[in-house]
Amino acid sequence: MHLTKLLERSNAKYAVIDAADIRFDPAFRKICEGNACGYYGACWTCPPDAGEIGALIERARGYRRALVFQTVHPLEDSFDIEGMHAAGAAHNRFVQAVRRAARAEHPDALVLGAGACGICRRCAKRDGRPCRHPGRAVSSLEAYGIDVSALAKSSGLSYTNGPNTVTYFGAVLY
Repeated sequence: MHLTKLLERSNAKYAVIDAADIRFDPAFRKICEGNACGYYGACWTCPPDAGEIGALIERARGYRRALVFQTVHPLEDSFDIEGMHAAGAAHNRFVQAVRRAARAEHPDALVLGAGACGICRRCAKRDGRPCRHPGRAVSSLEAYGIDVSALAKSSGLSYTNGPNTVTYFGAVLY
């Protein structure tokens, strides 16, 4: 399926920007090192295993365009942690559909999502094994040092979308 048709059918909001407009900040790696999510060093697509931050930024800067997209999910209330996790899992499934469509059009595209990859219930990294799905694995925007708040602004998308919602971002660099 054509990428923009997929995005339109899913009601995801999206915008295409110049990749040069993406703001990178290696300091986002420090946030990952705090390990609030529990994936630092426990997932192949998360820091530090996603790669050296300078090399990741350089790779991302090698693309000319970026299709930035977001999914917005309702929550019962602002403390609905279970709903946030379910929304994150739904976003990760959507990122995989985006990845398939993007790579059909742009085989060398870099697809980035939100948080840990989420393909496997338990990342093989936790068992000292190689990634089971390296062709499908997706790193996060933050792992690449991308300032997601600034990305939302430069793409004209809202970073927050009202009370009792959670918003997740992704991007296709091509």
